[in-house]
Amino acid sequence: MFDPMIPPAQAADASGPLLLAVGHHSSEVRVTSLHHHARGQLLGAAQGLLSVDAANTRWVVPASYAIWLPPDVPHGLRSHGPFSGWSVYVAASACAELPSEPCVLVVSSLLREAVARASTWGADGLDEPQTRLGAVILDEIHLSPHAALGLQMPQDIRLLKVAQALCEQPGDERRLEEWAEWVDIAPRTLTRRFIAETGFTFTEWRQRVRVLKALELLATGRSVKATALDLGYDNVSAFIAMFRRLLGVTPGRY
Repeated sequence: MFDPMIPPAQAADASGPLLLAVGHHSSEVRVTSLHHHARGQLLGAAQGLLSVDAANTRWVVPASYAIWLPPDVPHGLRSHGPFSGWSVYVAASACAELPSEPCVLVVSSLLREAVARASTWGADGLDEPQTRLGAVILDEIHLSPHAALGLQMPQDIRLLKVAQALCEQPGDERRLEEWAEWVDIAPRTLTRRFIAETGFTFTEWRQRVRVLKALELLATGRSVKATALDLGYDNVSAFIAMFRRLLGVTPGRY
């Protein structure tokens, strides 16, 4: 059942207040199917982790980060564990200076506190102090650093089948040649098209799938060793090195 964070009519209203902010907490996992609305949306997790599908990319959004979704971009999400999060819906007219493509942003303390204040406002027009704080929120969205927590999905139906299988089972250790045979494609063609459609080699893409899955597992409290084994690593040190190379920190520090 679709449980919108604000009434669909408000999300679909491209005009109305400059922005609408809301917090939402539930004891249940939150899953929303693909949908879109006329307002841009900044979506963050207060704790835990979110997986978001948008613009042919799968994004992982830990707490202290948020994903920006421009107006009318189809998107869906899943929380890993009970959902605790917040969202800011921005009028389309105020999105011109904001990112034109979905992206994960590092959330500053200023942005987090400003959103918390804005979530106490009503849905009517903003008064002068609220308008000034709304402008601060927009500035923070515009200036926030981007984080490399998304993974482009290939569009070729054969490569997409491989990619979806790896997303479901990142620990699958089949070699590139075996994957190519599974979808009836030449290994060289699979290699070439993976680079052309995702920007990564097959090996690099699979490593990133494993890192994103590792974030999900670690967010549930799973140990580093158990996570490494789940993802097909016999050598925990190799998993830690890969995680650190891609994210800049060890999984234990994360």
